[in-house]
Amino acid sequence: MTKRKYQEEKGARIGGINEDELMDLADLFKMFADSTRIKILVDLSQGEKSVSEICEDLEMNQSAVSHQLKILRNAKLLCARREGKSMIYSLADDHVSTIIAMGKDHIEE
Repeated sequence: MTKRKYQEEKGARIGGINEDELMDLADLFKMFADSTRIKILVDLSQGEKSVSEICEDLEMNQSAVSHQLKILRNAKLLCARREGKSMIYSLADDHVSTIIAMGKDHIEE
C-alpha cells in the first residue's frame, strides 16, 4: 500500500496527530481564548471554590461567571460537586494548571 493510499484510509496525520485530534486540540485552545475563562481557571488553580467565591474574587456578577463555568465544564476543564445548595468547582486535573503555567512562562520570555 502506498503512503498516500494509507493516509487517505487513515486520515491525514500532521506531526502524528490525525484530523479529528487536531480539531479537538483547536477546540481546547479556544477555551483559553477568553479572558474571563482564563481568570476563572487561574482563580480555581488556587483551590476549589463556590460560584459566589469566584464572583467575589473576579468582581463579576453571577450570571456572567455561571455562563463561563458551564462552557468550561462542557469542555471538561472543570469538575463540580454539590455541597448543600452550592456548587463547588475545581480544575478537572493537573493538565489545566500545567497549560496555564506554560502559557504564563511563554509570555514572560
